[in-house]
Formats: sequence, C-alpha cells, structure tokens
Amino acid sequence: MKTSVFTAAITAMMATSAAAEGVVNLYSSRHYDTDERLYSDFEEATGITVNRIEGKADELIARMQAEGANSPADVLITVDTSRLSRAKNAGVLQSIDSAVLEDKIPANLQDADNQWFGFSQRARIIFYAKDRVATPPATYLDLADPAYKGEVCIRSSTNTYNQTLLAAIVTNYGEEAAKAWAEGVVANMARDPQGGDTDQLRGLVSGECDIAVSNSYYFARAMRTDVKGVTAEIDQIGWLFPSQDAEGAHMNLSGAGVAAHAPNRDNAIKFLEYLSSEQAQQYFSSGNDEFPAVEGVALAENVAALGEFKADDVNLSEVAKNIPTAQKIFNEVGWK
Repeated sequence: MKTSVFTAAITAMMATSAAAEGVVNLYSSRHYDTDERLYSDFEEATGITVNRIEGKADELIARMQAEGANSPADVLITVDTSRLSRAKNAGVLQSIDSAVLEDKIPANLQDADNQWFGFSQRARIIFYAKDRVATPPATYLDLADPAYKGEVCIRSSTNTYNQTLLAAIVTNYGEEAAKAWAEGVVANMARDPQGGDTDQLRGLVSGECDIAVSNSYYFARAMRTDVKGVTAEIDQIGWLFPSQDAEGAHMNLSGAGVAAHAPNRDNAIKFLEYLSSEQAQQYFSSGNDEFPAVEGVALAENVAALGEFKADDVNLSEVAKNIPTAQKIFNEVGWK
C-alpha cells in the first residue's frame, strides 16, 4: 500500500499520537497531488495537523476492519458512491450530526444515516467522434439502440463508475429496463471493455470506436493539460450531457465519512465541514477538474467550458442500495 506524507512505519506513531489535540488522520483513496492544497489550507485555517495514508479504497476499508477499535483513522475519503456504500456496509463509518453539512450538502448527495457526504462530482457523459457520428445518442438508454452496433467504448463491469451508473438506471427505470439496457450496450460494444476512462477517449481518437462513455473530469483535464492520445486531437471529440429531457446527467461522487472508531472525532467533523467550504469547493474544480457538491460555487474555466446541464438529482443513498442488483445484471448479460 502506498503512503503519502507518512510511510507505513509511521502508522504506529499515528496511533500513539491520535489522542492528542490538533490532529486528524485521513485514510484516502484520492491519489491527486493537487489535493495537497486542501490539506495545507485546512492546517493553516485550523491549526490541526493532517496525517494521511493513501491506498486503494478496498484496501483501506479492509485495513480499517482489521484494525477495529484500535484504528487511528479519523476520516475515510474515497471516490464513488459504490465505495462509500461499501465502507458503510463494512461498518467502518459512523453517523454524525453537523448543521454545516446538512445546510451545504444537498440531501441527495449524502447518506440517509449521515455516514458519508459527497464533496465533489464528475458527470458521466457521452463523447463521440465528430466526423463519424451525425446523431449521437441523446440519453443513456439510447446507448443500447441497435443503430449504434459496434460503435461504443465503455469500461468494464468491475468499474465503480459503471456500477453506480447502472444502479442509477435501476433506481430510475426498474430492474427489467436496466437489464435490457445492459444487454443492448454489450451488443453495441466496439471492443471488449478495457482500460480507464481516458482510454475510452483515446479509442475515439484512434478510430476503435465512435461513441464513448467517460467521466467529465478526464476530458476537462485534457483541456487543461497535455494528456497523451487525447489533447492533441481534442477538437475531434464532441460531447453531450445525456438525458437532459429526462432524469439528467448521472453524477459520480467523491466523498468522505468519519471513521467508526475515530480517536479525533471532533477534528474529523471539522475536516468534513471544511471540505464543504467555498474555498475547498472551488479547489475541487480548479485543482482537480471536478464539479463542486455545494450549489453556487464558481467553476474552473475548463470545467465551465463543458457547458450548463441538468444533473440527475436521484438520491444517491437509494442508488447505493441497488449496486448489488447492478452487479448481478452485469454478470447475467456477460458485460466483461
């Protein structure tokens, strides 16, 4: 497991110093150098020292389970509703009361039991090759239209973004419709699922596919900085926010919760409240090409350039309940 700021050997020191005032211990699966600014600004504003260990979400959740009541973790930060739900179901988070979070974070972007809260979002949208697609699919359901047979690039069924997207389709349209959609998308795939979201965009540039599904974050990043296989040919790629006359664009969430045995619980809550501040929310956009969770916060120029859109306001706590159903559907239809 990778560590940042502290090596694995420092974990013991975290545990022994955990009871001291002025400390918050983060277990984070957000591997972005740009997040360093979030932590340093919080330290400057509060005087609370941020200790951080990074790892893959499942590894961190398993670690917290193994550590039990002796865990030094105060906060778990991870990407996507599916992983936040997994952490809750694993019993490594706790419910908290915070008037600040209740006021700032929309109800559909937080757990029904207040065990996790969303702080930034990425829209899962449709991209297409401008010179090869005259009429791109306007909705998620349209991706299953036989007219697009052999044209679609999309990630595997093990990808958390796709798991949450399908779970949202189950929530919005029912299990039967969701299964029919998944079957149609499999039939329309240009290739077996492979790679990450950026690889789906590269598939458009290379001509392997004409239509791709990716989170907005990856495309906005390619607008801001050089991404191999995308940025140089970015003018070839069109995009649209799906389902604007229906439920709206699906949003993948990055969020956090207070650890079940947090030794610095008050500081952990302060940290979550800081993540909802205008300063932190603006940095999610300017530093990491994301959409803020708090309404009315200014967007970075490249993120704003994607255009205005209607987001699906489905309650993500309800979506989380349908993630096991989504995985079952993926297995049944042979989505690799």
